[in-house]
Amino acid sequence: MEGNEELHIKRSDFPDGFLFGAATSSYQVEGAYLEDAKSLSNWDAFCHSVGCGENGDVADDHYHLFLEDIDMMHSLGIKAYRFSISWARILPRGRSGEVNPAGITFYNKIIDNLILKGIEPFVTMHHFDFPQELEVKYGSWLNPEMQEEFVLLAETCYKYFGDRVKYWITINEPNLFTNAAYESGDFPPARCSEPFGNCLAGNSDVEPLIVMHNMLLANGKATKLYHDSYRAIIIICAATHGGSIGIVVSCLMYEPLTNTDLDREAAERAFAFNIGWVLDHLIYGDYPEEMHKYLGSRLPSFSLEEKNLLKNSIDFIGINHYSTMYTKDCINSSCSSTGAHAIQGFVDIMGERDGVLIGERKNYSLFLEAWRKLLTISRLGYSSPDVCKERVDEILNDVKRIEFHSKYLAFLAKSLRNGADVRGYFVWSLMDSYEWLQGYDVRFGLYYVDRKTLTRRSKLSAKWYKDFLMNNIDLIDMKALGGRRSFQNNVMMLRNG
Repeated sequence: MEGNEELHIKRSDFPDGFLFGAATSSYQVEGAYLEDAKSLSNWDAFCHSVGCGENGDVADDHYHLFLEDIDMMHSLGIKAYRFSISWARILPRGRSGEVNPAGITFYNKIIDNLILKGIEPFVTMHHFDFPQELEVKYGSWLNPEMQEEFVLLAETCYKYFGDRVKYWITINEPNLFTNAAYESGDFPPARCSEPFGNCLAGNSDVEPLIVMHNMLLANGKATKLYHDSYRAIIIICAATHGGSIGIVVSCLMYEPLTNTDLDREAAERAFAFNIGWVLDHLIYGDYPEEMHKYLGSRLPSFSLEEKNLLKNSIDFIGINHYSTMYTKDCINSSCSSTGAHAIQGFVDIMGERDGVLIGERKNYSLFLEAWRKLLTISRLGYSSPDVCKERVDEILNDVKRIEFHSKYLAFLAKSLRNGADVRGYFVWSLMDSYEWLQGYDVRFGLYYVDRKTLTRRSKLSAKWYKDFLMNNIDLIDMKALGGRRSFQNNVMMLRNG
């Protein structure tokens, strides 16, 4: 596709029933962090104690403005909305307390109003945030008890929302969360050890493995519960759809730094230690062979019963594709201190080669090729480069976001024609929101949110997406959109299988 200045792409290039939507997550948009009996979440506690600079106390105030936001979605023309449940809002104390009626009411209102507008609710049960009490009580995901806490969360969601929700995601990006929270220590509970980060406590060589193990078992138990006890409710209420449940993985793609066998093998190891870490157990019931080889007894083991629970347990796999990176072998070569560690697969990962960023124009095809290798979609997003807050017009005139989506959509349509089993495309995100430790200056949204008034304003990309969904676009002129900038993208792919 590199070199094409014009892309023919329209909604009718995609199958009927293909899910086009937009996405958000609870902590990033809801606000109302202590209203209506919600408890402190891990992110609330973290940002209030260490100082994140900005936080999600108010965020986009979606808690109070959700009706306005659903009207905005309807006017945009999307047919699906992916959002997440705030664990602390519906189960403020986990198993130690009761279900919070106000939290259930809030999400019931969202679901009912989405359906009223013809928008399919696509629900993520855990997107990084959980009640801080679970951290204080037993160290959250470091403790196997968290598996049962998550099963209760899932059962509560199925019980109160499952008669109307057909699409479920158990856990969003367990590998990103695990590495950020327990390897580098950037996310709460900020546990790590040298050389990965400078934290007050933690063990970056061991704790990420324990945390992921507990998350994968929690996913397996929650999925089995849905299949065994709750999907039947959907079948009775909607005979044409039995309900689907899956997990989402954060998925960098890897290209060898040099055209050598060592760097090619390094790319394969990086894939196993990042993506296979989450997905292999869903197919084979165990971790990748590469992880067993390099981690040995440090890698937790699944019992035979657990392997049977996990194997072939999900209906779809979601992939968030942020970027493509170069890989360098660290077994036979000198590398940075982090790359030389077994938990990284003895691989150094970098974003540039010979001083050229992998996302710049001459290497743009690598992103699309990586996407082809991963292909199965549902969420894609482009973050506008940081600009002065006063330059709102530049933020609203986001031609780069249009270029980004148009290229991926054209490539996706081609892949569908070639037989790819892809079921949806969700733009990340519906509106500018709290982008974790990067605050509010990183803007993925189709809609701009004024931080003082919280007024939503459509960007050029929102108008483009609306036209595309109405099938009004059949030609995109890349010359009119101007040149490219390097970017970090956030893709989620979705596949039934």
